[in-house]
Amino acid sequence: MKTVSAPFWEFAASKNVWRNTASILSVLTFLTLLAARASAQLIAPSSAELQAITERGRALAEYDQAAWHATDAMQTANPKTVEGQHYIAKKENERWTVVFGALNADKSKFFISYEAEQLAKPKELRVTKDEPAKEETTFYLFAARALETALADFGRANRPYNGAVLPVTGRDGKDQPGLLYVYLYPAQTKAGIYPLGGDVRYLVSADGLKILNKRQMHKTVLDVAPVKGKKMVAGYHAHVLSDIPEDTDVLHVLQQDPPLPEVITTQHFVYEVGSDGTIRIRKQKK
Repeated sequence: MKTVSAPFWEFAASKNVWRNTASILSVLTFLTLLAARASAQLIAPSSAELQAITERGRALAEYDQAAWHATDAMQTANPKTVEGQHYIAKKENERWTVVFGALNADKSKFFISYEAEQLAKPKELRVTKDEPAKEETTFYLFAARALETALADFGRANRPYNGAVLPVTGRDGKDQPGLLYVYLYPAQTKAGIYPLGGDVRYLVSADGLKILNKRQMHKTVLDVAPVKGKKMVAGYHAHVLSDIPEDTDVLHVLQQDPPLPEVITTQHFVYEVGSDGTIRIRKQKK
């Protein structure tokens, strides 16, 4: 039986057709995935998602205020009293308690030296000294561990930072109760100037020893100051790291005196955080 061979040019042409077809299919697949991704990003966050951000931001703002007033009370009594100690706040029965203390060498216990308990008004606190130091092996221990775990990952900063530890609640924590959020964000150093950005939220295991997720909320730190001679009706910033507002956007609004709404523009949406921390979508971009 005689074998008939195809000419070389015909064989080469068929290979090129196959290659070109494969290339076209690859490009079409890529474009389909890109379109699907873009379509997914354009889905507006639900009211429940926005409300969850609001609630976390409000809790963070309350924590920040409680820690601020407790620290001021301690410094008024004796500025060196709590040097080198962590402060941890916890809300129970609608009031905050802020404790000051330190972990022992193997991080098995947290020793509380002072407690500042919120009274009828948020700025009023009753400070008590625990002598000898009170041993804590539950929430405050886990929170102090979580704070140190996050600080070790965050590294040194070139400006003062605040830390806050809050229990995970709502949708994010319904399947894993006991998890902790640790927030690290720039501290206010001058009256009337409110820093925004350079902040991170960590999701930490219930025992405070393992980082499960790290969310960079904003990159650059902006020191927001009022414009002289002009009455501000709202602040504004662009957000490039995600398509939704962050917990610290709500904190930023509520920290200001008086609270000032903030307009946030992302790739696909324009949001407004109201003076009470409520988030709404003002516009969806085409």
